[in-house]
Amino acid sequence: MFFLRKSIRLLVSLVFIISLNFVIPRMMPGNPLFTILGPDVVGLSKKDYRELETEYGLNEPQYKQYLGYWSDLIKGELGFSYYHNQPVTYLIKDYLGRTLLLLFPTVILSSLLAIGFGLLAGRFSGSAIDLGISVGFLTLYAIPVFLLGMMLLDLFSFRLNLFPLGGLKSVECGGGFLSCPLDVLHHLTLPILILSFSSAAFKYTVVRNNAIEEEQKDYVLYARARGIGSHSIWWIHILKNASLPVLNLIALHLAFMVSGVLLIEIVFSINGMGILIYEAAVNRDYPVLQGCFLVLTILVLTFNTLVDVLSGVLDPRVKT
Repeated sequence: MFFLRKSIRLLVSLVFIISLNFVIPRMMPGNPLFTILGPDVVGLSKKDYRELETEYGLNEPQYKQYLGYWSDLIKGELGFSYYHNQPVTYLIKDYLGRTLLLLFPTVILSSLLAIGFGLLAGRFSGSAIDLGISVGFLTLYAIPVFLLGMMLLDLFSFRLNLFPLGGLKSVECGGGFLSCPLDVLHHLTLPILILSFSSAAFKYTVVRNNAIEEEQKDYVLYARARGIGSHSIWWIHILKNASLPVLNLIALHLAFMVSGVLLIEIVFSINGMGILIYEAAVNRDYPVLQGCFLVLTILVLTFNTLVDVLSGVLDPRVKT
């Protein structure tokens, strides 16, 4: 019953979000044909303009376009890009891998940072260590990720020359990602660290407060009565119980992490989904916007569902 409820909720959410993916791009001002043609649209006859509208399917009423959108999705098609002049599926396959190279390490590293620093601050609650860590993470949480990215890019890349100014790999590295793994890692280190510390700030406070709360519980008092050392209590017993909420926090925060990744891609000139969405928004490329948002939506919903199931396995109380 638990898994059936989760599946139904996932399906309803997906249908609702797919509908929003269709509506929101069309609410933007502007016309895709004006963007595609540029100044040439002035000399275009009405007949030619209508032919172009028909070719791109923009002459049909909104409800017919909506039904056509669903028809294409059922067939496994995401449409054809107005701007790039190629299927949206090919574009997303080309750009998505770079986004995932930033997203997955960020999810793992930010969780480890939140757990580690949260437990450390909780163990020394009220001390200078706790104050320093808390102020640091709260400051990171208050700074927008794109602003933090530009500041650290200027410091570490432009002034100190410790990291590349942007891109995924150096010009002299040909081939794919695996051709120069160390060079790719060098390019990704700074953006991943920025995203990880910024995302960890969201989870840190919860881990710290949970750790302090767990220390007051009976099982900790019993462990101390048995003579178990403070170090073992904190890094074995309290670690497990204080870290469980991080799973749910990751699920809740994943959509914000994805948006942060997209912004960092633009700051660091990494040709991922962020660049693709930005170009599509500027050029009113509806099929690309719909396809990108759909893929990111499925990614977030799938991850949330997996976290829900895993939480139910680790803590049976969640099922009730």
